Amino acid sequence: MSSIPRRRARRRAGLAATALAAALALTATACTGDDDSGGDASDQSGTDASGEDQLQQLIDNLPFEVDIDAWMQGGWADWDRDTWMREIGDFFNPIIDDLWDQDRMGEAEEPDPSIDEGQIEEDPNAPAADDPEADRGFTDPEPAPVEALPVQTPYTEHGAPIGKVFFDSPEGPMVCSGTVIADPNAPGRSNLVATAGHCVHAGAGGGWYRNLSFVPAYNNNGLSAEEMAAAPYEEVAPYGAYWADYVSTTQYWIDNGTMAGGEGAHGDFAVMSVVPEDDTGLSLEEQVGAAIDINFDAPAVSGLGDVTLYGFPAGAPYDGAVMYSCVDTPGRLSMDASMPVMYWAGCTMTGGSSGGPWLRTNDAGEAELVSVNSIGPLESTWLAGPRLDTEAREVFEHVSAETNGS
Repeated sequence: MSSIPRRRARRRAGLAATALAAALALTATACTGDDDSGGDASDQSGTDASGEDQLQQLIDNLPFEVDIDAWMQGGWADWDRDTWMREIGDFFNPIIDDLWDQDRMGEAEEPDPSIDEGQIEEDPNAPAADDPEADRGFTDPEPAPVEALPVQTPYTEHGAPIGKVFFDSPEGPMVCSGTVIADPNAPGRSNLVATAGHCVHAGAGGGWYRNLSFVPAYNNNGLSAEEMAAAPYEEVAPYGAYWADYVSTTQYWIDNGTMAGGEGAHGDFAVMSVVPEDDTGLSLEEQVGAAIDINFDAPAVSGLGDVTLYGFPAGAPYDGAVMYSCVDTPGRLSMDASMPVMYWAGCTMTGGSSGGPWLRTNDAGEAELVSVNSIGPLESTWLAGPRLDTEAREVFEHVSAETNGS
């Protein structure tokens, strides 16, 4: 077991590191906007003007005309196919203050990407491989169920980089899970979040979802849904909400992705760049105190060892209020032999956990992200996630470059 090293965030002393009983201790620190937050009124005015210029430039580059005032007043809810942006680079997600209040977050439904197990052809005699390329095309026997366990609270100490991803779809408000990930182009100051492709884009049948927002350490003290209704916003969203200002997923998901049947799941990965709804002067990583490295060159499945899956399951018997985790040793799952293999592991988490991280301990004793929750069976006995390989790396590098102007 290992811990993500804690860095002292600005303006407040760090919290004591605590081991997470399930597998990994995710330690983090909170920050407050005190009087030395930096910048005066004139600085803020300049920042606002710059933001407006960037928004106008974005609007000017969209493939069709957008009335920003109409959009902000509810025009975003028009899902006309002719104006539903779907291509990489055509993304528009202006902040709508207080849209994701506690009531609306609580109403968000879970997407439920599922697969009929009859579609899976297991090979009990599939040979083990030392090379990830040799894993392609093989499916190991179905993993035994592993009961999901609640993550220790408060999440600001035991899971700060993990949170909920909220978005609007044609079906209404929806929710997934996501993770703060390290950005080599902004060391110590990342604003990147990893999640599943189906949490940001409808795949072959549609385009980018709207009002994408990330809430790290959601429901910090693990309150019940009933208790949250009366809790202050700061307890539900201890670090506030972060809106996606850019997002990308794999072309494989865009071309093939569906919510049923597993099509596109081999490329079901996305990265968001986010900005705070209420400016703090800090990056997302500085605010939560940690970010997780992605390993795009993980060992073959035979060398992965135990992996911990995290998420906020919202489908029955869960209600989306609490973070859970499962620990298992993954096997291989393949539905497209031309693509990097998927991992599957026993876990009873349901919809809503989609996009949550798969973390393993690397040789240096540090936690690293090797996949995200993608699909599972109707019976919710296992979860599968894509191996993060060349195309996933390209998504990550593209979003990082767009975010940092490189």
